Amino acid sequence: MKKIILKIGGMSCSGCSSGLEKNLNKQKGIIHASVNLVLAQALIEYEDFLTITDLEKMIEKAGFESLGVFQEKFEEENQKEEKKKLIGFAFLTMFVLYLSMSHMLRLPNIPFLDMEKNPISYTSCLFFLTILFLIYSRDILKSGVKNFLHKTPNMDTLVTIGVGANFIYSLWNMVLLFLKKSISVQNIYFESCCVILFFIKLGRYIDHKNKEKTKEALKELVQITPTTALLKQGEKEKEVTIDEINKKDILICKPGMKIAVDGIIISGEAHLEESFLTGESTPVKKKKNDRVIAGSINMDGYIEYQAEKIGKETTISEIVRLVVEATSTKAPIQRIADKISSYFVPTIILISLVTFIGYLLVGFSLKDALTSFVSVLVVACPCALGLATPLAIVVSEGSAAKKGILIKQSETLENAKKIDTVIFDKTGTLTYGNLKISKIYHNKKYTEPEFMQLVTSIEKNSDHPIAKAFKDYAEKQKISFSQVTDFQTIDGIGLTGKIFQKEYFLGNNKLFQKVKIANPYLKEEQKLVTSGNSIVYVIEDQEVIGLIGVKDIVRENAKITIERLKRMGKYVIMLTGDNENTANIIAKDIGIDEVIANVIPQEKTKVIQQLLASKHNVMMVGDGINDAPSLATSNIGISIHSGTDIAIDSADVILMQDNLERILDFFTISKKTLRIIKENLFWAFFYNICMIPLAMGLGKKFGLSMNPMIASISMTISSLTVVLNSLRLNLKKENKKKKR
Repeated sequence: MKKIILKIGGMSCSGCSSGLEKNLNKQKGIIHASVNLVLAQALIEYEDFLTITDLEKMIEKAGFESLGVFQEKFEEENQKEEKKKLIGFAFLTMFVLYLSMSHMLRLPNIPFLDMEKNPISYTSCLFFLTILFLIYSRDILKSGVKNFLHKTPNMDTLVTIGVGANFIYSLWNMVLLFLKKSISVQNIYFESCCVILFFIKLGRYIDHKNKEKTKEALKELVQITPTTALLKQGEKEKEVTIDEINKKDILICKPGMKIAVDGIIISGEAHLEESFLTGESTPVKKKKNDRVIAGSINMDGYIEYQAEKIGKETTISEIVRLVVEATSTKAPIQRIADKISSYFVPTIILISLVTFIGYLLVGFSLKDALTSFVSVLVVACPCALGLATPLAIVVSEGSAAKKGILIKQSETLENAKKIDTVIFDKTGTLTYGNLKISKIYHNKKYTEPEFMQLVTSIEKNSDHPIAKAFKDYAEKQKISFSQVTDFQTIDGIGLTGKIFQKEYFLGNNKLFQKVKIANPYLKEEQKLVTSGNSIVYVIEDQEVIGLIGVKDIVRENAKITIERLKRMGKYVIMLTGDNENTANIIAKDIGIDEVIANVIPQEKTKVIQQLLASKHNVMMVGDGINDAPSLATSNIGISIHSGTDIAIDSADVILMQDNLERILDFFTISKKTLRIIKENLFWAFFYNICMIPLAMGLGKKFGLSMNPMIASISMTISSLTVVLNSLRLNLKKENKKKKR
């Protein structure tokens, strides 16, 4: 199976996106396709036998255009030419309106274009101007015809039918006028065609400009990385472009410069500002052997670092990919809106036809019937309905990414409201995972340095947070490591390995069930556990040779996060593989009522499955490595992440900094996004409920009526309302910044 994101051209409304999506999902070899109207792209999962060319042909057959594979670098879409044309046609529109309406407003007439005195020249002028507008709007007309033929009618189809009917009717009356079989110009509506098309183009231009604002957060992410870097060549420095950097190259970063690619510091130290990744502006001190992330700003030092991840492998590229993929997926509420949109356009065509026939049957003139027919087609707006959800999601997920919250699937935002139970792992999640060795017990077989040399030699092969305490100890005590063979991790228990042909087991008290020997350190264990230590037993060839207490530090914001989650009505559980007494001490300190301890990863997953079976909606918060099965099993998995290797993470949400309060931000973003989506959908439906009956002429008894020109203006306003309402998600954030 492969996955790709293609840029799509020719989409103008939700009818386009839902029609293309439906068409792609019917094709052989496509596993799943999701089309995003706002970002104008399609996320496609497909079988290996298909090629990109095959996919592009499918898109073309559906009536759209593939603009190639999505690139991380957003290209600035040059709209200067479109703006110039729009200004030119704005003047032509004003001229058309003056020409056709000056007599109504008692304004001076242009003598040779007077509709009463020179009807031929007046009609000819309007006809040629209409041809210009038809050429200018050929993209709308072409899309309308194409989508009609492909049985995926959209907004362009409605406009094309309306303008086409108006034009043909006016052309027929013009021919009658030229043949002198009619002397009236009252049945000629070329000006309506011009005005409708202009306002549709104006609406598209404004819509495009506003939709671009929704992408700003993504653009800012892309622009974080510099375009050049300093490459070290011997004792010299050379400025190179990002594309010229290779893995293992040594790069230089001076104060004020940005890190160009992900790497490891080999020399020097500096404070780096990583707010784009973590959402926190406080610089982080980095020294030799620390990892650096592309886009970080060097505040005060000189460092040399070795390139590890380049191009699409860098963390920031991975973040952009995840955010773009997330905005290309669909929340359940959006799928409902898309389904409604797919029936909307055919329904509007039917309503307009019923209106047209009804007017004629009742006895109205062809002119009145046609006016209402065109007004219904033009005023109906599936654009607002289609934009309601994706616009809000693009804005919120882009903003969340800037705060260091990566949401992999847009449906996660909607599912957050259902969560009633939040489960936390302990080590590395509720605690920093910066464990320190607090107490060492060992028998007289070895001296303490000899004993710790054996233990640290085995622990250095592990990536568990507890192992770091031993690595730090070894570094501080300058312990030389022994060679370890047959090293293995025992899930939920500990480690095993051989040194000088002797077999060693390191881990918690579950080791005694595995090796089946007695525990001579029960009193010592009880003392350590009571003071909040995690326990590491050391067994050599079936003999217990020592016991080590390792103590963790609780995160400073853990207590307030738990407290606020409880206030939100969430039930909080600690789920850990650690000793029950140790876990209870920490849980009591931070306000967690229920603790499930001494569980291996598989047992954690079973606990979550039992909660799910009991109709609970569960969020699991873990470190993203040891808790992968639990994160994947829960309704929503949140990973406290270091900022690297995010592509292989099992979580639905990744917090790019060690701040549990970002979980509260996630719930807040979810709540605000859903509220904005519901408001958007309300205004989209409310608009159509009000405007379509008016266009049908049902408000004439109350003095309310509509013509095609007013219909085109009101349709533009409806889309604009949805766009501006979605942008409020960003405005609220900006206002908060100003208040600070």
